[in-house]
Amino acid sequence: MKVSVGQFDPTGKVSENLETMRSLAREAKAEGAELILFPEESMFTVGKVEGDFAAAVEAGWSTFVQQVSFIAAEAGLAVIAGGYEASGEPRPYNTLVVVDSSGRIVTTYRKLHLYDAFSYQESAHIKPGDGEPALVELGDLKIGVMTCYDLRFPEMARALAVEGADLICVAAAWFKGDHKVEHWETLLKARAIENTCWVAAAGTSSDHTVGHSAILDPMGVPHDFLGDESRGIVTVDITRRRLDEVREFLPVLKNRRLAGGITVVEPQF
Repeated sequence: MKVSVGQFDPTGKVSENLETMRSLAREAKAEGAELILFPEESMFTVGKVEGDFAAAVEAGWSTFVQQVSFIAAEAGLAVIAGGYEASGEPRPYNTLVVVDSSGRIVTTYRKLHLYDAFSYQESAHIKPGDGEPALVELGDLKIGVMTCYDLRFPEMARALAVEGADLICVAAAWFKGDHKVEHWETLLKARAIENTCWVAAAGTSSDHTVGHSAILDPMGVPHDFLGDESRGIVTVDITRRRLDEVREFLPVLKNRRLAGGITVVEPQF
């Protein structure tokens, strides 16, 4: 399956971002892609929304999902994109929607790990998801999805790999800061290498986020990538042959040994 990642700088308006997504989806289709992954906050960027955030979410989510479905059906390719979903409480969910090439909603994933780090507190205005990591079948691939800060939790990617993920898609708005690009690139490589999975990552590229979208093979080798361009696309053929080849000579998933009686202990700070 050919997979594209689309990188852009979302505005505070749903309609403007959907037009950018529609254009990138057409470019992806022209390159032969069957799936395009868009970043977290593709619907709109929190800091750029005019007026009340909760009201904007309430008004925008259903339109966003509907139009993502239209984009998928019009272009004839599956779409994964991030937005904000009303929760019935003041804090909405940070949600990824997965749509197949017919425009059918396959699943949604509500971000589990909220970014309460580096002096930022996402949980102050976003409600955490309480479900399981999402794994879907699109075409011939099993695809797991993650959102931004989820990337720092290796157990989540491992759970997806153990359940059979061939490709892990990471939608992000990775904040800039000291060593943040290095963290991003290192963690993407680590998740690919330790799970012998393909990894596709789409990031917003703005004044406060790094961009650096990429697609890596199961050895952690980037096959194509972007820098901090405010708009761009990369497309890679995600092959099962490469997956099977790596898992044959590096069978880490088969070689795992879990000692009985392990107790998970909360860290003490």
